[in-house]
Amino acid sequence: MTITRRTLVASGAALATGLLLSGTALAQDFSGPFTPEEGASLRLLRWVPFVKGDEETWNQLTKEFTDATGVEVRIDQESWEDVRPKAAVAANVGSGPDIVMGWFDDPFQYPDKLVDVTDLATTLGERSGGWYPGPQSYGMHEDKWIAIPIAVIGNAVVYRDSMVKAAGFEEFPQDTEGFLNLVKALKENGTPAGFPHGKAVGDGNNYAHWLLWSHGAKAVDENGEVTINSPETKAAIEYATQLYENFIPGTESWLDINNNRAFLAGEVALTANGVSVYYAAANDPAMKEIADDIRTTNFPIGPVGESVELHQISSLMIFDHTPYPNAAKAYVEWMLRPENYNRWIEGASAYVAPTLKAFSDNPVWEAHPVHAPYQKASENLRANGYAGPLGAASAGAMADYVLVDMFAEAVTGQRTPEEAMENAERRLQRYYR
Repeated sequence: MTITRRTLVASGAALATGLLLSGTALAQDFSGPFTPEEGASLRLLRWVPFVKGDEETWNQLTKEFTDATGVEVRIDQESWEDVRPKAAVAANVGSGPDIVMGWFDDPFQYPDKLVDVTDLATTLGERSGGWYPGPQSYGMHEDKWIAIPIAVIGNAVVYRDSMVKAAGFEEFPQDTEGFLNLVKALKENGTPAGFPHGKAVGDGNNYAHWLLWSHGAKAVDENGEVTINSPETKAAIEYATQLYENFIPGTESWLDINNNRAFLAGEVALTANGVSVYYAAANDPAMKEIADDIRTTNFPIGPVGESVELHQISSLMIFDHTPYPNAAKAYVEWMLRPENYNRWIEGASAYVAPTLKAFSDNPVWEAHPVHAPYQKASENLRANGYAGPLGAASAGAMADYVLVDMFAEAVTGQRTPEEAMENAERRLQRYYR
């Protein structure tokens, strides 16, 4: 199938609809490695989609699964920030959704509450070219799979080309020094930048980890020893403070939705986001001027000398309290069948990047220049527990927003850089005992 820019810009939903119609006949014939239990029904908890085509395609594929198997699937949606605590409650009380579409290394917080999906992950990997190493690390605990990495939501710098040029920059800076100069110039020109310093599960974590890693700092070393209190971390905090002083006011309280809204309202010229912010503008006739002006790029290179970025990854977890584990595996396997998973990538207009290598050549990545920085998200993914192993400690530290809070405390003046590092060090040591 050929996907054109016009097709995508017109609507990710329209694209999804065409694909759904073409796939309906195939969906009626179900056969696979997992046979649902008699009388099975499922409940899925997932995060609220930012792209309409994501939701419509996922829901249609779910309907086709039900038509083919007789297994009803109820889909509940929660905000990005609310999925994590609700999943934790389900794990602790042993009831609630059968499957959760969760974040980062959340499965490592309760691995003993999850169904072993090694057989499912092996089937999917052998069928679709193998798993990218980064996503695979989020699915495996010790020697077994506890979750299925479903997608990486790429994060990239999103900016207004006209405003960057009006600030005196014909080319977007590729290093952190030039980036700071641009942010200062944008503020002076009345078109500031803005990045979240609030507890934003996606954008806030992505930004904080880039700040840390780009300066050569890391929360822990390869052995899981806490190393956050370092000259490199202090340099990252001082750099973040200079950026923050030139941001639009209020970013210390921003959640994942706030930078989208500020950018689309024309309040900021530069932020970081998924491709969804472009399609929100492209699909609104009133925002045509903004859509035509949007450009995307990867984060600048810092003193560390290489690209180091965190992208939010989402995995499907099957809780062991489900009475229908085979039905749950059958549902996940269905969604990751090539004919179905490709439809979801296309319906979501490149918002979700594949975790399996066979899907990297989907034509959606060549459909628009805006997609380019997001294409390699799975391939270039650095795990949030870097440089230590993923596990309960990394998951707990991420869920507790330790790095996000460290930068927020320092840039807002609540603590000195030294005090912010020391506080982060104490908090991390509670997890990395």
